[in-house]
Amino acid sequence: MVVIFDPFRDFDRLAERMLSTATDMSQAMRSMPVDLYRSGDHYVLRCDLPGVDPGSVHVGLDGRVLTIRAERSPGGDDDVEWLSRERPVGTFVRQLSLGAGLDLEHIEATFRDGVLTLTLPVAPESLPRRIEVAFAGSAHDAPRPEVEAGRTVAGDATAAG
Repeated sequence: MVVIFDPFRDFDRLAERMLSTATDMSQAMRSMPVDLYRSGDHYVLRCDLPGVDPGSVHVGLDGRVLTIRAERSPGGDDDVEWLSRERPVGTFVRQLSLGAGLDLEHIEATFRDGVLTLTLPVAPESLPRRIEVAFAGSAHDAPRPEVEAGRTVAGDATAAG
């Protein structure tokens, strides 16, 4: 009996396991793809969940971590002979870390035609706003009178010179 020693065999197995796990994770990400955009004073997150059981869709918030969970049942009869089965089944979970500046108390979620839509409003204190400038009593701080062709329109005696 001949035994061939291959020192790289264990490394190959480890690499295959790691790549398989990475492929499984990327498959899960593709099974729940999301789009995120800002529209005015809110963000919109759309998540494709075709074929999932509508009652299995759950959205949760723990601190600033948003979790989306849904389940797709295998469907079909158990007594069939599968020729090809590419649609992933099971439970799908996606977690997103939310940044500061969102109104977490008013997040809304709707599920329609296999698409989960979340509306995440921007917190009022994070919205852009204009700050009024107050002018003090000194001449340097006061607004300048309008000038027309070298003379003061407002009739300011100090400007007529």
